[in-house]
Amino acid sequence: MSQRPDLRQRRAVLEHEWSRWVPRLSVAGTRPGGSAALRHEVTESWARSLSSVDPGRDSAPVTDGGPVHQRWTSSPLYRPVSGLAGELRSIAEDAGFVTAVTDESGTILWTCGGPTMRRRAERVNFAPGGRWDEQAMGTNALSLALRTGRPSSVFSAEHLVSALHGWVCYCAPVHGPDGRVLGVLDLSTTWDRSHPLAMSTVRTLVSTIEARLTTEVARPSRLRLTCLGSEQVAREGRLLPLRPRQLEILTLLALEPGGFSPERLRAALYGDRPVTSSTFKAEISHLRRALGGAISPRHYALTAPVSCDAADVLRALEQGDTDTALRLYGGPLLPRSEAPGIEEWRSRLEVAVREAVLASARPEHALRYGERAPYDAEVHEHALRLLGPKDTRRAIAAGRLTAALRD
Repeated sequence: MSQRPDLRQRRAVLEHEWSRWVPRLSVAGTRPGGSAALRHEVTESWARSLSSVDPGRDSAPVTDGGPVHQRWTSSPLYRPVSGLAGELRSIAEDAGFVTAVTDESGTILWTCGGPTMRRRAERVNFAPGGRWDEQAMGTNALSLALRTGRPSSVFSAEHLVSALHGWVCYCAPVHGPDGRVLGVLDLSTTWDRSHPLAMSTVRTLVSTIEARLTTEVARPSRLRLTCLGSEQVAREGRLLPLRPRQLEILTLLALEPGGFSPERLRAALYGDRPVTSSTFKAEISHLRRALGGAISPRHYALTAPVSCDAADVLRALEQGDTDTALRLYGGPLLPRSEAPGIEEWRSRLEVAVREAVLASARPEHALRYGERAPYDAEVHEHALRLLGPKDTRRAIAAGRLTAALRD
C-alpha cells in the first residue's frame, strides 16, 4: 500500500506544477503584483489538499444535500444578496465575471453572470450545488477565505486542480452580526481578464451585505404570502389588495429566488396567449409599487424578504420534516390560477407532499393528508397498512378507501 506523501513531497509536487505554468503566464504577465513566487498560504493549502483531492479532477463534486434551492431561500444571506442582485448581475455581465455566493460549508447557493462565462463556469460545476471547500476541491479562493476568515484571491496555477488553471478568483467571507462566517462572495473570471480593482469591488460588496444583515436584525420583515388553499398577502397584519395576476407573479418570485428573465416570466404567466408587452410590464410595475419597489429590474427577482407558506412546505420536506409540511400545506397552490408556471409548481408541491406521506411510517400523516385527498385510494390503503388491528382510526381510513373505490 502506498504511503501518503509528506509535506516535503507535497511541496515538490506543487513546485513542479507551478514551474509548468509560470512560463505560460509570463507571456501576459505573472500573477497580479508581478511575483511568480509561491505564497505560503497557497503552499500550505496544497499540502493539506493533496491527500483528499485529485489535481486531475475535472469539476467540483455535488453536495450530498441534494438541490440547494431551499437552502438558499432559508440562508441568512438570501435577503441581503437578493437586494443587491441587480448590481451583482451588472458587475458580472459588464466585466465578464461570474458571481457566486456560498454557505459556510463552501457549497455554492447562487450564481449570476453572462451566458458565456456561466457556461464556462458550469463545466467545472462552479454552480449551485457545487462543493468548493478545501476537502472537496483543494486550493481555491473560496476555500481559503472560509478557512482564514479573510479576503483571498487565487490566480491560475495556484489552484490545485488543473481544470481551474485558466481562472482567477477574488473572494471575501461574509460575517454575520455575531461575527460568524455565513459564507463567501466570489468574483471569478479567466486569468487573462484579471483586474486590480476586482478585490476592492468584492470587499465593498461584502461590506454592503454585512450592513444589510445588521439592518435586518433590527428591522425584520412583516410581509407574508399565503398561497396554499387560499390567496392573500399581508404586511404587519394588514392585507395588500393585489390582483390575481400580481399574486401569481409574487408567488413565482417567492418560489424561485434566482428570479426570471422577462421572457421566461411572461411564459410562466401567459403561456402561448397573445398578451402585449405593455400589459405584462404594467402588471410588474403595479406589483413593484405595491411592494415598495422590491422587484429588481431587467432580471425580475425579489429584493426584499417575503415569507411564503409554499416555500416553507418545500423547506420542511427538504429537511425531512413531514409533520411541519403537512401542517403548513393548506391545499393546492393558488387553486384558481391557470398560469402555466403556477400549474407546474402546484403539481410539484402536490407530488412532493404525497410522496412524503407515502414514505412515512406514521399513520397520522396518511390520515391527515387523506382529509384533503378523499379520492386517493393509495393513501387510504397506506394508512390501513400502518394502523394496528385495534386502532379505532382504521374505521376512518376504511371508510375513505371504500368511498374512493366506489367513485
